[in-house]
Amino acid sequence: MDVLAVKVLNEVIPKAPGPRVPRKNPVDYWPTPVLLERAAYLRKMAALGDGSASETLKEFSHHFTMLCFRSRDSIVELDENFTCLLYVLDGRATLVTGRMVVGAEEFNSREIHDVSIADDTRQEIRAGDVVNIPPGLARQMLVSGERTVTYFVIKIQEAP
Repeated sequence: MDVLAVKVLNEVIPKAPGPRVPRKNPVDYWPTPVLLERAAYLRKMAALGDGSASETLKEFSHHFTMLCFRSRDSIVELDENFTCLLYVLDGRATLVTGRMVVGAEEFNSREIHDVSIADDTRQEIRAGDVVNIPPGLARQMLVSGERTVTYFVIKIQEAP
């Protein structure tokens, strides 16, 4: 066989595969049933405490994800450097937001917890809703009666 024929055959006929190296999937995937199963555990933890429980699912370089369960009103929170995206998985609550906060107290380097919100806006949120809360906007979840709310959170760090 001449050199040209060998070259054409090598291009047309694939070579035998070498040993396969398993690739780790770089995608993080949390199906709703899995999140709700984890939320069942958070519900038990909340019953032993103040009516709320959350867990950080994963931290990335400029954002992190959380799962939260509430059966009672939350405290007022304000993220100065993070946009907060909420996806309500189950239940319902009233989301109170506003720019004016009274009695601010720094909680950690990520957020400030406050006593109350002035000039507030109230929005009923329920399963399937997505909420974008920009940095600097105080928020509070109000959960009335026997209601509960479970939500997935993505906190995205804003550039300085």
